[in-house]
Amino acid sequence: MRLKVFKNTVLLFVSLAISCANQVKSDIGLSGNKEGSGLSQTTVKNDSSIIVGANQTEAYLPILKGKHIGLVANQTSVIFKNDNNSATKIKEYTHLVDSLLSLNIVIKKVFAPEHGFRGTSDAGEIVRDGIDTKTGLPIISLYGENKKPSEEHLNDLDILVFDIQDVGARFYTYISTLHYVMEACAEKNIPILILDRPNPNGHYIDGPVLEIEHQSFVGIHPVPVVHGMTIGEYAKMINGEGWLKNNIKCDEVRVISVKNYSHTTPYSLPIKPSPNLPNDTAINLYPSLCFFEGTNISVGRGTENQFQIIGSPNFKIEGHDYEFTPQPNEGAKYPKHKGKPCYGYDLTNHKKLNNLNLGWLLSFYNANKVNASEEGFFNSFFTNLAGNESLQQQIENGWSEEDIKKSWEEGLNSYRLMRAKYTIYID
Repeated sequence: MRLKVFKNTVLLFVSLAISCANQVKSDIGLSGNKEGSGLSQTTVKNDSSIIVGANQTEAYLPILKGKHIGLVANQTSVIFKNDNNSATKIKEYTHLVDSLLSLNIVIKKVFAPEHGFRGTSDAGEIVRDGIDTKTGLPIISLYGENKKPSEEHLNDLDILVFDIQDVGARFYTYISTLHYVMEACAEKNIPILILDRPNPNGHYIDGPVLEIEHQSFVGIHPVPVVHGMTIGEYAKMINGEGWLKNNIKCDEVRVISVKNYSHTTPYSLPIKPSPNLPNDTAINLYPSLCFFEGTNISVGRGTENQFQIIGSPNFKIEGHDYEFTPQPNEGAKYPKHKGKPCYGYDLTNHKKLNNLNLGWLLSFYNANKVNASEEGFFNSFFTNLAGNESLQQQIENGWSEEDIKKSWEEGLNSYRLMRAKYTIYID
């Protein structure tokens, strides 16, 4: 048995080398890709000793052999070929689907989250079912009419594999997809295998804890905005805390953990996790700036600096004359304030955040009042993002950032105690 697993592992890396060398362009846009087509900027050199779950084939190939597999995946679901010490400084990879198929692993279907299998759909855009023209595999959308696999979808599966890069924010919907996938697996007694990846915002925990009455797809669990967990740890917490419908639990949640990683280990994503998070700066600023999605302020969608610039046509204050004009582009077909000059802040060179920043939100809110905009500052989506009604009320009542953050302390302390039961990596 050991010899067979060894041969399979050798075969995998041979196929990876061939695939990367040929740089085959598949219809899913993933075989033979390089880092240059992922993040447009990198500010962190990854520790070459970090080994993501997908790269540890020796740990999970024996689990998958002879089984019918369902795979929850997108463009980040890859096996990396060369390490960070490579003379080329280009990180080559092949998609997990291609790699497993080359080993005669039986993949029956692929489930796609928000932004789709290729990760190019707009935020909130319905993702359609389809067929991958390269492999012939059916692609089942989990961001359309159904956000949960149906019983029919799972009837022919023995195990489901989840491998998606997350960014560690409660309103990033991949953890909501994880929830519904686990719920479907629990109802069918199908085991789930998590191929874990680092959390680029795993170095801190911050924000208000969601109140259950404000559950939505951008906030489904009672956790803070920045939860400080990897997907693997988060899956254990969902199961352990009984958060699935009717307190049902998955009989088996197996995690292939990241090697040589801690929550404080800096990690630069080699592939952008969604169209509007193009680099490390955007990913780091995202938890703080996403609140603006519930306001009349643009976060740079429709530019090349998404989640690194913020502005509004109504924001004109002396000393803050940065200007940009959103236009339709990939990932933002209908950007907020399309074609209108927006004035605000350029944060493209901002230092790395180790906590949530509310200062920008308060600044724009106060400027909006001064400029007497006819358009209201907040919209109904803000409550979903905050996970409560309190944050908007506190801002409207003139609370300081310090006082707002003090109101989060009790919830954060309780959350840290709960989280400690499920952590795989040290803080």
